[in-house]
Amino acid sequence: MKAVEISKPGGPEVLQLVDRPQPEPKAGEVLIKVSAAGINRPDVFQRKGNYPPLPGASDLPGLEVAGEIVGGDVGDTGLSIGDRVCALVSGGGYAEYCAAPAAQCLPIPAGLSDIEAAALPETYFTVWTNVFDRGGLSDGESLLVHGGASGIGTTAIQLAAALGHKVYATAGSDERARATESLGAVLGINYRTQDFVEEVRQATDGEGVNVILDMVAGDYINRDLSCLADEGRIVIIALLGGAKATLDCSQLMRRRLTVTGSTLRPRPVAFKARIAQSLRKRVWPLLEAGTVRPVIHATFPLAQAADAHALMDAGEQIGKIVLTV
Repeated sequence: MKAVEISKPGGPEVLQLVDRPQPEPKAGEVLIKVSAAGINRPDVFQRKGNYPPLPGASDLPGLEVAGEIVGGDVGDTGLSIGDRVCALVSGGGYAEYCAAPAAQCLPIPAGLSDIEAAALPETYFTVWTNVFDRGGLSDGESLLVHGGASGIGTTAIQLAAALGHKVYATAGSDERARATESLGAVLGINYRTQDFVEEVRQATDGEGVNVILDMVAGDYINRDLSCLADEGRIVIIALLGGAKATLDCSQLMRRRLTVTGSTLRPRPVAFKARIAQSLRKRVWPLLEAGTVRPVIHATFPLAQAADAHALMDAGEQIGKIVLTV
């Protein structure tokens, strides 16, 4: 099969198209003939040598795919050989074939293309488990999304808004801030020209928001505290602004705030399977109704993965970048 491998840590140019043997699915895994694969920030970290694959996982980048099940063990998932599915994987997505745990596969929602479906798993699994499970976003509560124009951000905004929550978002330009509003945010904030703390406090009449989805960390965390309502929660999912922060712990204590975080890739299959079941029940009907939809910024053929990563590195996309196979 054709696949894209990381020849050495570095820039987009280290992504090379090579010939590889097809993967052999293990017990509980299926073999997917890939038609499209989503690109995510962890792929960039892996390309740079900062996010090595898990033991036993493929060394190829790619955490989400869409295509057809052509072999393997479907188990008791209700899936069959020949089904069109999208899947969350621990690596190996940038290839013509990919092995995936059957429990992490979901049928492609009616009305969505394979390209759109390939943009679902990593973002929807991540948003659901962090915003709704870990963050506990509940009826009547509000959400602030940093990186609102990213794949994660556009997903979080649409999903929270569709479920009746007020959503605020930050982005790196006026264009991207307005894009977040078109997706359901009540306010998009250009963090380069506006103070998001002041904007959120003003927009919420000084109350603040209940949950913050933060992919920046670093010096954002103390500023996030000032955006929170009492009993509010910050959920950290990436460290684009650095891994270390200084916290005003008096606020944590006095206002009963929570700072938490998680990574999805190392979690066991059983954990991810539970998220898949929640998505199938709560979110797939929204996708099939057209209430929410993945935002595709650009597609590239598999052989042009380096160009796709260059676009990701530029940080100007709105939504997802997808490879076609």
